[in-house]
Amino acid sequence: MEKKFFKKIYSHKDFYKALVLSFRSAKYLRLNRKKNLISPQFKERIMLAVTEVNGCEACSYAHTKFALEEGMAIGEINAILSGDTKTIPENELIGIFFAQYYTDNNGKVSQKSWQSLVDKYGEESAMIILAMIRMMNVGNIYGMAYSALRDRIKGKPSGKTSLFYEISIMLSIILYVPAAIIHAIFDNIRKKTIYPF
Repeated sequence: MEKKFFKKIYSHKDFYKALVLSFRSAKYLRLNRKKNLISPQFKERIMLAVTEVNGCEACSYAHTKFALEEGMAIGEINAILSGDTKTIPENELIGIFFAQYYTDNNGKVSQKSWQSLVDKYGEESAMIILAMIRMMNVGNIYGMAYSALRDRIKGKPSGKTSLFYEISIMLSIILYVPAAIIHAIFDNIRKKTIYPF
């Protein structure tokens, strides 16, 4: 039986790229705090869907807690974490499917799938959804290294990562965060596309 966690393992390059994209998208998270275009429950469904694709144990635990605090039923949470979308409200399905597609394809999607997201929710909401997905991917990459190291210390290594990988991802944040912020600023100045295609 395949282990539920550690479904995907990301490289340092993937982690750095995810950080840059997350910082570039951060303004849309602030926009959502102002306008509340994406509800807290929809946000948690997105977070859980991304976490299901990646298989991050730490994020699964944390976002289950957050989803419960937002009033979601445990049955719905468990369904999303097992890849079942039957409990997701119909008006949120395109957003959830997009989140899964983006995550499964390491941040690359077709222009058609992006347009479907924009057509369903509008440009601002689509950008907010994208920002949430990007933020969750950063959390998952870091969280998987953390979970794997914690399991290793308990004598239950994942078998998918090495001790060097786990420690290096966790420590890399010290260098990557400031570099990624500067990188994001320069990409914004150069008007580099923020779209995922």
